Amino acid sequence: MDYHDFIWDLGGTLLDNYETSTKAFVATLQYFQREADHDSVYAALKVSTDYAVQQFASDLPDFLGEYKQREKEALEIPCLFEGTEELLHRLTAVGARHFLVSHRDHHVETILEKTGIRHYFTEVVTADDGFPRKPDPYVHVVSKRQVCD
Repeated sequence: MDYHDFIWDLGGTLLDNYETSTKAFVATLQYFQREADHDSVYAALKVSTDYAVQQFASDLPDFLGEYKQREKEALEIPCLFEGTEELLHRLTAVGARHFLVSHRDHHVETILEKTGIRHYFTEVVTADDGFPRKPDPYVHVVSKRQVCD
C-alpha cells in the first residue's frame, strides 16, 4: 500500500517531550508544596495533561497555568526523536505531504521552527484553530478535507 499524506502528532511522536513535561509538572507540584514521583507523573501525562492535573492537582485552580508556563519555558529547547527529520525529508522527497494536529496552542509553530522541520508541513492544526481536542474525530475530518484537496 502506498501512502501520500501523513497526519502527525507533535508530542511523543515527533518531539520527545514527555521527559521535559514530566520535570516541569513535578517542579510545579513542588512550587505548590506537593510531591509526586516522576514515574507516576510521566504515566499520567502520557494519558493527557488534563488527566495528570486531575490525579495530582485537581484542587489547585492556578496549577495548570503555572505548569503550562514552566513547560513552555522548558520546551524552548525542543528535542526531536532520533531520525525524525531524516524520515520527514525522505518521505517528502518521494512526494509525501505532512499535516500536524496538536492540542497545543500556536506555540507549536515556534517549536517546529526551532527544530528545523516546519517547512515539511503543508498544514498545522492547533488548539487555537477552535477544533475540539483529540481524540474527537472532527479535527481529523477537517484534516482529511485538506488531504483530499
